[in-house]
Amino acid sequence: MASLSPFTQPLGVKRAAHLLRRATFGGTKSQIDQFAQLTPAQAVNQLFAEPAQREAPRDPATGNAWVNPKPTDANSGRDELINQTKAWWIDSFLKTDSCIAPKSSFFLHTHFTTISNRLRNAPSIYYQIRLFDQFALGNFKELTKCVCLDNAMMRHLDGQLNRKGSPNENYAREFFELYSIGKGPQVGPDDYTTFTEQDVVEAAKVFSGFDIDAEFTNIDPELNVSQAIVRTNAQGLASQHDSSTKTFSAAFQGATVTPIEMVGNSATAEAAIDEIHQLVEIVFAQEATAQHICRKLYRFFVYYEISDEVEQNIITPLAAVMQQNDYELRPVLEALFTSQHFYDEDNAQQEDDHLGAIIKSPLDLIVGIHRFFEVPLPDYQGDLTNFYTTLHHGVLEPLSDQGMYFYQPFEVAGYAAYHQTPTFHRNWISSNYLARRYEYAKKLIEGIRDQDGNELVKLNVMEYVTNPANISDPANAAQLVRELVDYLLPEEISEERFDFFLNAILLDDLSEINWQFEWQNYESSGDDSAVRIQLEKLFNTILQSPEFQLS
Repeated sequence: MASLSPFTQPLGVKRAAHLLRRATFGGTKSQIDQFAQLTPAQAVNQLFAEPAQREAPRDPATGNAWVNPKPTDANSGRDELINQTKAWWIDSFLKTDSCIAPKSSFFLHTHFTTISNRLRNAPSIYYQIRLFDQFALGNFKELTKCVCLDNAMMRHLDGQLNRKGSPNENYAREFFELYSIGKGPQVGPDDYTTFTEQDVVEAAKVFSGFDIDAEFTNIDPELNVSQAIVRTNAQGLASQHDSSTKTFSAAFQGATVTPIEMVGNSATAEAAIDEIHQLVEIVFAQEATAQHICRKLYRFFVYYEISDEVEQNIITPLAAVMQQNDYELRPVLEALFTSQHFYDEDNAQQEDDHLGAIIKSPLDLIVGIHRFFEVPLPDYQGDLTNFYTTLHHGVLEPLSDQGMYFYQPFEVAGYAAYHQTPTFHRNWISSNYLARRYEYAKKLIEGIRDQDGNELVKLNVMEYVTNPANISDPANAAQLVRELVDYLLPEEISEERFDFFLNAILLDDLSEINWQFEWQNYESSGDDSAVRIQLEKLFNTILQSPEFQLS
């Protein structure tokens, strides 16, 4: 039976690798070994360490950050700055060790999705990422209040077009359906169980009268992020905000939102903002809101399918934990990542295991390879141009090739793999996308190059294998293969499959003694050509295997 009861045994290698793949973007062999000695509670406590705050992205055109408060004519063009910002964020995925914050921050992006082509500027993307980073281990409800005033979200869903007497309901609708309470079954005209069309109309009034901060000077003093502004008249009043009392449906117990301060017929700017806070509190007081968010967390971190049993024994108690802790994310994720259910220890059935059950996203695949093999990248501090070029050709372009247009999903609801029933994670796989996945592993092993043929990034198999922290005895062919497949593949493989990697791939059906001889010859002569060819073939085969595509 699905259970949130804690799993209390030491993790071991397979469970440690599973935790690091799901809660982070993956670990190195030494990190997996270290976590293997810990219980889930000890491991999760380490995962919640606060990462160091990173400096704002710098532009090679000036050598300085452009967030001051926005780019000038001296900076690179708009598209270049947007790509630099994406690369700057991905760099944190690559380099932040054993910490859940980067993965949780990316989850927040998949939930509060915006599309970079609609935003049309780098500052909006940068400040939204900063918002996600700051709340990655924080309070989901408070983040939602901030997102309602986020410049990126404001532009993405046309919030700046929503004015008193001329409502635009785009954000109000998505606020209910996607970002908070979720859409239940339709039980009547304009009634979606959890909210109604009346609620959309009233919420649109709450969200009226705001505008994008095009100058990015309206900085929240606590969060240090730019946020949207209230449209005000000469007296500083929220003249374009609908200051009437908003009355919500029985789904929200007939709750009302009204300005806390009026001058004449207009709310003050502070009162207009306060109405958003009132609305968020009303919506987040509903059990259905916590349940909707917990389903999104479950699908992202555990498994896409939510059975009746999982709904009753996992989602419902997780939602209770969320409400009891006023929407703090940490207690919910702690309960999930320490549970028997997360490690498939709550029943003996093999067919519903979660280890190796999700197709890796292109981001998990690419970043996971880089992190596990510690593939060297240019120094951000020392070589900005080379850094951005490498991240562009080595990560951003391959993500697009594999079906993930980073910060550019095809639909308002986000990347299809995280929400689109019934296919979910299968959206990552098509004949073309799968071929590009395989191609990436081959290119990385051979060395990814720029348009002029200069090598940018390479997975050097000899450097990896000759490091004793990675492979204990490279001359022992069976042990070498065992140490690779045990750490890279999510589940135990059959002896037949192991023999394929060992004999058909590494040894070319020769004897293990022959490999030992070839390795000794390399050590004495320094000529690695014979062993390198076979190792590159082995690495490429493992990274292209169906097993490696799973998390």
